Amino acid sequence: MSELKITTYDQLCAAATAVGLACRGGFQPQEGDGVPVLEERCARTVVLLGFTGREQWAAFAASPEYGDGALHPLDRWSKRVVDELARRFGARALYPFTGPPWWPFQRWAQRAERLYVSPLGVLMHADYGLWHAYRGALLMPETIDVPPLKAWSSPCESCRERPCLSACPAGAVTSERFLPERCHTHVVSEHGTACRACGCLARYACPVAAAHRYDAAQATFHLQAFIAARR
Repeated sequence: MSELKITTYDQLCAAATAVGLACRGGFQPQEGDGVPVLEERCARTVVLLGFTGREQWAAFAASPEYGDGALHPLDRWSKRVVDELARRFGARALYPFTGPPWWPFQRWAQRAERLYVSPLGVLMHADYGLWHAYRGALLMPETIDVPPLKAWSSPCESCRERPCLSACPAGAVTSERFLPERCHTHVVSEHGTACRACGCLARYACPVAAAHRYDAAQATFHLQAFIAARR
């Protein structure tokens, strides 16, 4: 396929949407961002790609990777579709799951969108709350105008009830940090039935952006992936 010259962020978003992904903002790299060089040149723009709520799940669920029974179906699907976007637009694709090196995706996400770290460790989004994810990044050789950061305040700061802290049956979520080992021990035990069936109960307890909560299939898929990753 011939290389397509990018002229706008909207062009890239349309192409990403067509393959089942969402553009998640972008930024012009600066020193300290940890963005690698692009074939002896500095990348001029980084655009992140991922999921927003339930919107992109159907594209992955309909893919051959989802049903082939092999390991890491979401990672393999993500790499296939993002690699194709990179080839199409003359970019370099990077992923949060192919290290080492492990690229600083959370840092990049906070450069691309105004996000806040929740007590669960998941980044809080203005529109999607805890219900979003990053699947890859495109390092572009040219400067592209990207959306400005949205001004908003963290809802966690004004949340008095903090239901995410009390909803976890394993006590794996504290005001200081998330304890993944405690979570895993509970989820794989006989007491973790509700978590395995419904997904993370602490995450579901968050009232922010409830309309974008994952459905059962998406939630349990991610929980099973968490279990498999810690075996």
